[in-house]
Amino acid sequence: MKEDILHNWQKKSTDHQKQYRQFLNRADKNKVLKQLPDLHEEAFQKINCLECAACCRNYSPRFKTPDIKRISKHLKMRESDFIETYLRIDEDGDYVVKSKPCPFLGEDNYCSIYDVRPSDCHRFPYTDEDVILKRPNITLKNSTFCPIVYYVLEKLLP
Repeated sequence: MKEDILHNWQKKSTDHQKQYRQFLNRADKNKVLKQLPDLHEEAFQKINCLECAACCRNYSPRFKTPDIKRISKHLKMRESDFIETYLRIDEDGDYVVKSKPCPFLGEDNYCSIYDVRPSDCHRFPYTDEDVILKRPNITLKNSTFCPIVYYVLEKLLP
């Protein structure tokens, strides 16, 4: 029987970056996309995001215009005040949070704006969509801090 796939996953993810890159560059897109829904579901059954929240602690989603409109309305703030209070423009020209961890992450790892969170947060970690193949650099980076991305990649490797 194979050892627990999640044991020491951060080190294994770092060690497997070259394998992941080669796999992502050569993968049969249709075959991988067929596997993703089940692997995504399996990973989420084994891993509880509320125990980790590394994404919310260390990185920021992009806040696109619809996100800003929706969240500022939810917070009963003017969009300009929301932007001034919480966001900055990054090197790619995207709005991201000014501070880490995310100002909406609670002590209990729950998100205070979960129901209206940015699209990037809703979609993360992209393990059930073609982003995993289309943006290999993002997938590789995500695999170093998100156990779900690591798990899915490990299961996809031949």
